[in-house]
Amino acid sequence: MQISVNKPKVRVAVVGVGYWGKNLVRNFYELGALEALCDADRSLEGTYQRSYEGVRFCSEFSEVLSDSSIDAVALATPAVKHYEMAKAALEAGKDVLVEKPLAIDVKHGEELVKLAEAKQRILMVGHILRYHPAILKLQKLIQDGALGKINYLYSNRLNIGKIRTEENILWSFAPHDISVMLSLLNEMPTRVTCQGGSYLNRDIPDVTLSHFEFPSGVQAHIFVSWLHPIKEQRLVVVGSEKMAIFDDTAEHKLVLYPHRVEWRNRIPTAVKANGEIVDLEDREPLRAECQHFLDCVKSRTSPVSDGAEGLRVLRVLDACQRALHNGGINPEALNVKNEKGERPFFVHESAYVDDGAEIGAGTKIWHFSHIMKGARIGERSILGQNVNVDGGAVIGNNVKIQNNVSVYTGVVIEDDVFLGPSCVLTNVTNPRSQVNRHSLYEVTNLKRGCTIGANSTVVCGVKIGRYAFVGAGSVVTKDVPDFALVIGNPARQAGWMSRHGHRLESPDPTGVMVCPESGYRYQEIEPGVLRCLDLDEEEPLPADLSKGTKSYRELKKEEAKYAGATTRS
Repeated sequence: MQISVNKPKVRVAVVGVGYWGKNLVRNFYELGALEALCDADRSLEGTYQRSYEGVRFCSEFSEVLSDSSIDAVALATPAVKHYEMAKAALEAGKDVLVEKPLAIDVKHGEELVKLAEAKQRILMVGHILRYHPAILKLQKLIQDGALGKINYLYSNRLNIGKIRTEENILWSFAPHDISVMLSLLNEMPTRVTCQGGSYLNRDIPDVTLSHFEFPSGVQAHIFVSWLHPIKEQRLVVVGSEKMAIFDDTAEHKLVLYPHRVEWRNRIPTAVKANGEIVDLEDREPLRAECQHFLDCVKSRTSPVSDGAEGLRVLRVLDACQRALHNGGINPEALNVKNEKGERPFFVHESAYVDDGAEIGAGTKIWHFSHIMKGARIGERSILGQNVNVDGGAVIGNNVKIQNNVSVYTGVVIEDDVFLGPSCVLTNVTNPRSQVNRHSLYEVTNLKRGCTIGANSTVVCGVKIGRYAFVGAGSVVTKDVPDFALVIGNPARQAGWMSRHGHRLESPDPTGVMVCPESGYRYQEIEPGVLRCLDLDEEEPLPADLSKGTKSYRELKKEEAKYAGATTRS
């Protein structure tokens, strides 16, 4: 995998080149990005300089921070040093890849995320399994419904190997599996229990068993130990249609089992089936992780395992740690309060937020709204008057929901979506009061940046594409492509819309259409597939284009005036 030659090379310094750092050194060197190495142990200098010709070695972290030729740092230092070193690097204007966990204190993790945002720096956490081909495939299978309804999952991460004294087994091994479970389920646990045993060093658990309950009803556990006779790295996901086993030590790393249970004489009977080996890309997860970091640094886009994801894992780890100290049980929902004991989001006094709802910082919930247990709402979202959000519904960051909207279980709303007043979302195609279909809710996915117009209806089970626009009063009965404008009953495509919400007029001879507000160019790269030529759909808008300066009507008048002048000439 080569670095793109049309953009400046990212120059990385790896800090801590011992047990795990040597793997980062190898990958960044082979990717052509390794500029310097830093480690307090000077005896390593000779070995590394012989193996990595032309790469500088230093023993003081301050040398890395003051070096303007270094764009980014990768921290493979002990977890207790992650916070202070990541903070120093961000303040020095460096992008940061920090090995797991992000920090060992939730407040420190929150501070790092805010600092990265304020400094407009990339902050990424080394949750390597998020880049494993087997996990990526498993995530896609779950999203597509291939496993059916997820019932429970568990992981074993066991070994007889490196035993640490600066952190316990929970913080050393469990972050990998926590990050995977959160990504597969796309929700945070509402209840945590954890038990463990310390056999080698007092108060440093060598074995822990953590149990999680999620809003959707899924339960999970993670068993970790560095006192185990053999190495085992296994994740099992049990669904209603199929079961999956990810075994990172096996030849075939992902296998599906279409076992089923039949009821015979009112007795459940297992009907076994042969395993189905899943073909995977032949790709080293760490190489993919390092390449992703370089790509994000160059494109200034948020990583998959960004600081926010690292903070979610840190909060779960903290809950497990507190459970260890509290006799094994921590029943608190993972909604975090600030230093003053206040919630980091606003709820109007007439609104209700049930215990067990997860709400991100900066979100505002207005008059007479109700957020039910198990709902998940991201950061900086605004929910207007009389909005109801069911348990199991997922709402992303910076979502605007206007008055009188109900978001039911099964609805997944991605970042930057706009829902107009009184629009209707559903979750069962053929509802009957006499027939209970609570376990058969269909998934409706509103992709990033789309707009659902006032009084429109979106029938369940469809996907509204990125930056698509559903006109007011429309009835959507089938999937809507990215950037499409659909209107009517049933809704049909009437054209294309720009990311700024302007209808794209007839293309020029080259097939290019231009947004009148942003100047961004759009083109159908194949019939029915529109793409922006100037900005990737996942990239945030530049600051100067994220605030409107002219109304829609003003822009239309200017367009008409320009068109008239062109015709006369």
